[in-house]
Amino acid sequence: MTLHLYDRPGVYLVLAAFLLAAGIYGLIRRRTLIGMLISGELIFSAAALNFMALNRFMTPDPTVGQIFVLFIMGLAAAEIAITLSIIIAVYRNYRSIHSKELSELNG
Repeated sequence: MTLHLYDRPGVYLVLAAFLLAAGIYGLIRRRTLIGMLISGELIFSAAALNFMALNRFMTPDPTVGQIFVLFIMGLAAAEIAITLSIIIAVYRNYRSIHSKELSELNG
């Protein structure tokens, strides 16, 4: 029996680390709210991939990781809905979605 590349957990964990690094880099470097939202979704994807990889290779019960991923997907959907409504409200008031131009929102 030969092991394929997708039969090793390290491949998935490295991919998840890359997604996490890309998401953090995007949160730091992006200036628009939409770019920051996409970067946050990359971080959620990295967490979901970690749960699925660790579930596949480390636990005997296959449903535990899948349930966690379903919760992550639901949380991500709720985050997108709320964030997009906030972005639309900000755009209607300030005519911009650049985070630097929203200085009036400082408390």
